[in-house]
Amino acid sequence: MATAKLSDIDVRIRDAVTQQLEWDPEVDASAIGVTAQDGAVTLTGYIDTYASKLAAERAAKGVRGVLAVANDIEVRLKLERTDADIAHDVARSLELRSTVPDNVQATVHHGHVTLTGEAMWEFQRRDAEKAVRHIRGVCNVVNRIGLAPGVAARDVRRRILDAFHRTADLDARHVTAHAAGNVVTLTGHVSTWLQRDIAERAAAGASGIRRVDNLIAVEPPVEAEEEEIC
Repeated sequence: MATAKLSDIDVRIRDAVTQQLEWDPEVDASAIGVTAQDGAVTLTGYIDTYASKLAAERAAKGVRGVLAVANDIEVRLKLERTDADIAHDVARSLELRSTVPDNVQATVHHGHVTLTGEAMWEFQRRDAEKAVRHIRGVCNVVNRIGLAPGVAARDVRRRILDAFHRTADLDARHVTAHAAGNVVTLTGHVSTWLQRDIAERAAAGASGIRRVDNLIAVEPPVEAEEEEIC
């Protein structure tokens, strides 16, 4: 079977992602493999925590030229923990997180955590997930927390754009936010996946927003491609 030949750009992206993973203090990259093709990066191998798996994905998305990331890293614990132990820590972590509503509950099955309940704000849903993803023994988090009906603020679009411009890592010149009721649609383009995620988080933090439809395209600077050709 013929093997597809990697382009110079694919090799550059693969090597850059590998270096970024090795540099990131949240990631143990010793057992992670990286492949790249046409801007799509695939992460394989294993790591010891779910939080580190997500950190590896964030690191890869921050590399220039990366258009998509398939995170196939498997979480393998150095020391096995029972679901009961994990559930105890999850409940305690949710209780200590002041932004998480009291009605949020969690179930644990083979290290997979499912969150349910209802929140008033999108950031509360995200905070609940953040509260449990670092717990030792967690292999995956499924966030099924619903959002209660709410009314979006009239000036939500202005608030979102202001948030964009306050974010140092986001060039908001090519990003547009359109608010319809309590749903925001983001369009335009940015140069990295990390900037795309930053834009989504900024929009989700606006008052009254229940959902963010992120349609922002990731388009690496033209100069990067020209440098590879020369």
